[in-house]
Amino acid sequence: MKNFLILTMLVFGLSVSVSAQERPPLPPHPSKSELINHKRNELDKKYNTERKLILNHPLLSKKMKRAQLQDLDNKYRKEKQLLKKMK
Repeated sequence: MKNFLILTMLVFGLSVSVSAQERPPLPPHPSKSELINHKRNELDKKYNTERKLILNHPLLSKKMKRAQLQDLDNKYRKEKQLLKKMK
């Protein structure tokens, strides 16, 4: 009787732990346009922060700032074109 009680408690405990390990359903995958919009927003934020850092840098001269901003603009333009091609 004692062995039966221990065995039933063990089986009950294992079945509860197995049922508790069920995974929740996966969230739906975003569409291609949602992904592109998300990447575009991230790119805009990154561009704006880098631009602010360049403009507010205390040691750069105006020529150096202008050169860095031109490079940043070219890089930003190329990445935007790649995102447009993905659509």
